[in-house]
Amino acid sequence: MSLWELFVIAVGLSMDAFAVSICKGLSVRRLKPKHVLIVGLYFGGFQALMPLLGYFLGKQFQSLITSADHWIAFILLGLIGFNMIREARNGDEENLNDSMGVKAMLPLAVATSIDALAVGITFAFLQVQIAPAVSFIGVTTFLLSAAGVKIGNVFGMKYKAKAELFGGIVLILMGLKILLEHLGILG
Repeated sequence: MSLWELFVIAVGLSMDAFAVSICKGLSVRRLKPKHVLIVGLYFGGFQALMPLLGYFLGKQFQSLITSADHWIAFILLGLIGFNMIREARNGDEENLNDSMGVKAMLPLAVATSIDALAVGITFAFLQVQIAPAVSFIGVTTFLLSAAGVKIGNVFGMKYKAKAELFGGIVLILMGLKILLEHLGILG
């Protein structure tokens, strides 16, 4: 997997965290640097941890499903992408409070990184070097989440749905690319 492909996946995965970060920024009356750091660390940390867990799960079962790995990657990325697009089109406003404590941030970090667990499983099938990949995903998510808090604090909910829509499309296209490459349609 090229650095460009990894970057595209990292950005796609981070769009949920970015969207929730916008909401968190909206909920904070007076944004402080510690808010930006807390949101970035929670979301970036979990976006790095979850694909690592998925990778190890995928490695455990790799020998059982190697012949269908490209289909699994395509289906998982497609489902995640379609779910993100559906959420973007629903336009539901999330009720977030301004708390940055563990009770508020932990469920958000886990919820926004579940899709990264599935991507980690596909990484096991694609023979991705996992340490650099999860580090790259974590740093990308950290940066986008930190920016999201600031954007949310300044601009509000305007970009939430667009970010989720973009992330969903990116993940679907990456899944399709993996499938088409495996089938020999793309070189």
